[in-house]
Amino acid sequence: MSEKILIVEDQFVEANYLRSMLEKAGYTICGIARSVQKAMEFIEQEEPGLVLLDIFLSGKLTGIDLARHLREVNIAFIYLSANSNEEVLKAAKATQPYGFLVKPFREKELLIALEIARYRHEHSLESSLRREVILQDQLKAIITDTSSWQEKLLMTGRALQPYIPFDYFAAGSNTREVNPYGCSFLRVGFDEYQKIDIDGLLMITGLTMSELIQLHARSRPGTSAIASDEKAFKKECRDEPLKNLFATTFNLKSHLYLPFHLANGVLFDFCFYSRRPDAYTVDHIGFFDRIRQVWVKSIESIMASEKTNTGMETGKKGTTECLPHPPIVQGFEGIIGNSHLLLNIFDNVTQVAPSDTSILILGESGTGKERFADCIHNLSPRKSHPLVKVNCAALPTNLIESELFGHEKGSFTGATERKIGKFEKADKGTIFLDEIGEMPLELQVKLLRVLQEKEIERIGSKSPTKVDVRIIAATNRNLEKEVAEGRFRLDLYYRLNVFPILLPPLRDRKEDIPLLAAHFINYFNRKAGKKVTGLSDKVARNMTAYNWPGNIRELEHVIERSILLAKGTLIEDVALPGIPAKQAEAANEETRLKTIHEIERDHIITVLKKCNGRIWGPGAAAEVLNLPPTTLKSRMIKLGIKKEYTK
Repeated sequence: MSEKILIVEDQFVEANYLRSMLEKAGYTICGIARSVQKAMEFIEQEEPGLVLLDIFLSGKLTGIDLARHLREVNIAFIYLSANSNEEVLKAAKATQPYGFLVKPFREKELLIALEIARYRHEHSLESSLRREVILQDQLKAIITDTSSWQEKLLMTGRALQPYIPFDYFAAGSNTREVNPYGCSFLRVGFDEYQKIDIDGLLMITGLTMSELIQLHARSRPGTSAIASDEKAFKKECRDEPLKNLFATTFNLKSHLYLPFHLANGVLFDFCFYSRRPDAYTVDHIGFFDRIRQVWVKSIESIMASEKTNTGMETGKKGTTECLPHPPIVQGFEGIIGNSHLLLNIFDNVTQVAPSDTSILILGESGTGKERFADCIHNLSPRKSHPLVKVNCAALPTNLIESELFGHEKGSFTGATERKIGKFEKADKGTIFLDEIGEMPLELQVKLLRVLQEKEIERIGSKSPTKVDVRIIAATNRNLEKEVAEGRFRLDLYYRLNVFPILLPPLRDRKEDIPLLAAHFINYFNRKAGKKVTGLSDKVARNMTAYNWPGNIRELEHVIERSILLAKGTLIEDVALPGIPAKQAEAANEETRLKTIHEIERDHIITVLKKCNGRIWGPGAAAEVLNLPPTTLKSRMIKLGIKKEYTK
C-alpha cells in the first residue's frame, strides 16, 4: 500500500488537524477534499494508498457513495464520523471498510487504525490470490484425474464450494436437445452431494422425457455470466420454465450462470443455485473471469472422460445416489442438522477458523453461539492452547475490569494478592466474550485498546502486558441498534465485526427439528434409563408448527421433560403453548422441503403399492423402476422401507 493518504473531510479545522498528525508520523498527504467530486479528482491524479473518509460531506453525495468507488478500484479506506444512526451504519457496513474511527479520537488510535487497515488490505489481497492459486491447482488435478465424467464434475463443484457457495448446481453442454453431458448435484450435507441425472430428475419431478425436452427447448442460454438475486431470479423463472422447475423442486432463490466457450465450439455452462436470496454478486463473476482459463481445461477433461466412459447410464437409470466423498471436517461435533442455513454456517466457520480474525457471532438466545465458539477454536491453530469463556452479563460491574485484565496486590480494597485476568489466561489461545452487548461503555474503550494494541494493563500496574489472544464475541442484541442509541461504541463494533456469523433461529431451520429431537431423545434416554424410540405423528406435526422462541435450548428442555413423562416407547404429547389445529395439520407439508432420500422413498413405496408389494417378476416394482430386483431390495433396506408400508 502506498504511504500517500487522501483526507476527505468537509470540516476545515478537523482536516488540518488530521494533516498535522499524519505528517508528523511520516505519512504523505496528497490532498484534502471537502466533497466526493473533489475526492474523485484527487484519486484519479494522485492514486492514494488509503483514504480517511467522513460520511457526511459537502454536496449531494456522501462518503458512503465514495466508498463504493474505492472498493471497485481497490483502495483501502477508514470512516471518520460522529454520526451513527442505524440506517447510516448499515449502509456504511455494506461497503466493507478497513476501519472506523469515532470522533473525537487520539493520535495513537488514528495511527493504529492506519496500521491495521494497511495490514488488512495487503493480507486480504494476498489471501485472495493464495486461495485462487490453490483452487487452480485443484482444477489442474481434476484434468489429470482418471475418474468418470460425473465424478469429475462433482470434484469441480466441491472445489468451487468455498468460492461460489451453492445448494444445487447443474452443468452440461448447452444444445437444443436434452443435455448429453448434463448432470446436477444437490447438497444434502456438509460435504455430501446427491447426484441427479436426467432420469433421476424425471423421477423427482414426475415429468416425462417429452415434457422435460419441451421445457429445455424454451430455455434461453446466454453468452455472458449473470448473477441473479431473488428478485431477478423470480423474473428469470417466469420466462424460463426449466429454471422454475429447479426453483420450485429444490426451493432455490438465487442463481449464478457461467457460460464457457470451448475450443471445439461447444457452449458448456455451469448453473449455480442457492436457497439464500442474495448469494451471488458481480464479485463471483470477476472471480470466474480470473480462473476461466484453467476451468475451461477442466471442463474439456470432463467431456473427454465421458467419451472414454461410454457406459454413462448403464444400470443406473434414475440415479439419485450420493457419490463417494472425503470425511467430514472434524470439529463440528455436537452440532446437529443439515439445513442449507446451517451448512452455510459450517462453510463460513471452516474458512475463518484457521486465521486470527476477530469473529462476532450473532443470534437469538438458545441458537448455539457458545457451541460454535468451541468449533472455531477447535478448528484453529490455537486449539492446543486455552479457550477462556467470559459471560459479560454475569460479571458484577465493579469487578468486570479486574476479571478481564487482572489486578496487582493492594491496587484496591480487598486486593490481597495479584490476580491474573481472563485475557492473560487466554494468552496464545482464544477468549470468548459472550453477551458482549452487556459490557459497560467505559470498559468498551479499554477492550478496544486491547484489540488495537494487543496489550492489557492490570489494575494498579505501572506497565502494560503483551497478550496474543484471538477474540470471539457473541451477543443476542442488535448491536447496530445499540450503536445508534449510544449504548455500544461504533469503533468497537467495527473492530469486532470483521467476520460476522449470524446463527439462524430454529423457526427458520425447521427441517432440522427431527434430527435435533432424535439427538436429544438418545441423550436423555441414556441419562434417564428410558427406551423412547421417537415421536408420534401428532407430536412431530405440533413441534414443526411451533415457532420455538427459545430455539434449540427450548427444544432440549421440552424433550427432556417429555422423556421423563413418557409412558411407552413413543412421546405421545409435549407441553407447548397453544398451536391452532389447522396450523399443526398443515405444518409438516408446508414448512419443510423433503430430502432426495425422502422423495425416493415415497416414490418406491408408491410403486410397490401399485404392484401389490411384488418386487420380482413381470410387471413388478423392479421392472417398473427399471432396477435389478437385488438393487431395489438393497435400496428398500437402506431407506427403511418395510413390507407393511407397501400394503
